[in-house]
Amino acid sequence: MSDIGPDKSGHLQFGDNEIWWEYFGQGDKEAVCLLNGLAMHTKAWYWFLKQFQPDYDVILYDYLGQGLSSCPNEPHFIPEQARYLTGIMDHLDIDKIHLTGISYGGFVGLDFARLYQDRLYTNTLSGILLSHERHFQMYQDLSLRFYAGGPEAFEIYTHYLYEKIFGEGYLKATPPETLEDMRQRFHDRYKHRVHSLVRLTEAQNPFFEGLDGRMAEYRAVQTPTLLISGSQDRCLPLWQQEKLLDVFPDIRYLLVEGAGHVVYLERPDIFFPVLRAFMKAKSTDFEMP
Repeated sequence: MSDIGPDKSGHLQFGDNEIWWEYFGQGDKEAVCLLNGLAMHTKAWYWFLKQFQPDYDVILYDYLGQGLSSCPNEPHFIPEQARYLTGIMDHLDIDKIHLTGISYGGFVGLDFARLYQDRLYTNTLSGILLSHERHFQMYQDLSLRFYAGGPEAFEIYTHYLYEKIFGEGYLKATPPETLEDMRQRFHDRYKHRVHSLVRLTEAQNPFFEGLDGRMAEYRAVQTPTLLISGSQDRCLPLWQQEKLLDVFPDIRYLLVEGAGHVVYLERPDIFFPVLRAFMKAKSTDFEMP
């Protein structure tokens, strides 16, 4: 992947903070934006760019607190993470995009659709929920306790995270040293700025606290929406994710058997062909490949 790089990239200033963005393409095709999960940064997507090119251009960016963006120890807000994308689109003179949000990126994708649906062709969500769940709150609280526990606790947390997110089939098929390398990269990326993980996680509190008052706005989203879930997701069980099907008026559901929380990584042979078919049709009425 060392020879992979964006055609355009840079920082955009938002108040006192800088947001890092990358653009792959020449601006003559429709663009898809791939929204990071919590533990990701832009380079995590590089291996998957071939799934879109040459048919689509690709936008990547790091949220506040991630990658090459500013990492202030101050409150973060999910609607602001979505707003940064509109600034990047304006900078690139892009009116509408296809959006794909993975896990934490699904929160950003949900609020982008709520606030800026006129700028969307399609919205794909995977490993996400849009309901108050005590189960999820306890999972979040446990993560915050690990973050606050110092270097040793954070080391343990990274093992816990990587044990939890994958389905059994992926774990059996992936050499232990590969999984350890993934875990170690995440550990090294955040070990000196655990506060960023704290702030990104805490941003979920106002998101859920104000959910009831915003639910009518989500229900008003007319953007064609695709929900992709893994049957073995232990981070967000299916009963949580499937509640989304009663929120959006134009939504289609794909359940990928045997996959865990990160379907795009565990079953790219299913995830990306379906995603491309959906984006090409710009409709939930598309033929599954």
